[in-house]
Amino acid sequence: MTVTDVATARAPREARERCRAGARGTTAGWAPGYVQANLLAVPADWAYDVLLFCQRNPKPCPVLDVTDAGAWTTPLAPGADLRTDLPGYRVWRHGEPVEEPGDVVRHWREDLVMFLVGCSFTFETALVAAGVPMRHVEQGRTVPMYTTRRPCRPAGRLRGPMVVSMRPVPPELLGAAISESALLPSVHGSPVHCGEPGGLGIADLSRPDFGDAVVAEPGDIPVFWACGVTLQAVVAASRPPFALTHAPGRMFVTDARDEQYRVA
Repeated sequence: MTVTDVATARAPREARERCRAGARGTTAGWAPGYVQANLLAVPADWAYDVLLFCQRNPKPCPVLDVTDAGAWTTPLAPGADLRTDLPGYRVWRHGEPVEEPGDVVRHWREDLVMFLVGCSFTFETALVAAGVPMRHVEQGRTVPMYTTRRPCRPAGRLRGPMVVSMRPVPPELLGAAISESALLPSVHGSPVHCGEPGGLGIADLSRPDFGDAVVAEPGDIPVFWACGVTLQAVVAASRPPFALTHAPGRMFVTDARDEQYRVA
């Protein structure tokens, strides 16, 4: 099953059911109007460090929900299984990604605590409504993501750089992109940088660290938002013995509506 198969699913439950049945691909454009989330699962003895890290770095890591140890459900999507209902996962051991399975049932441990963190795919619906094009969706690609030279504030055993996602925006729509995303702070909010990527330590937009390069239209301005994949960069830098995450660009689609997180 391909990303195109799932992109036709307008409802979150349908998208999750198709993931459970084996659908793969980026979730950009899926179930418009519904909140998407990054996923991180760590052993319980690392959970406080993650929670503190997210509290200290709310721009890249806005927490939407935290499970009890051993639980794989969330009130953000009743009936969903966080171990199977995403279109791609990563398994980490000592800071290294060792596998990208379609589900993590066989990797599940009863001591794992799951974190759901806001995703910028959520505000794309508002940007599209304001006329802002989503080049990565138009081109059928995963949004490009880059590791920056901006360090996050450390917490306990966790440290690492901020990761950003990038969307090319026509200059006449830059104000709309900033203002619309700013109204959704729980899914990263306003951009952290606009324009010259060197200001973030990004040398080449054609070589993202995660996702796919996108082709900008003439005059487009690169706009960068803080990204929940920051937690994967932190896992790589901090090397916990075990972790599970979503594969970049393959998010958990919740039943929560975007407007529930809109501040005005």
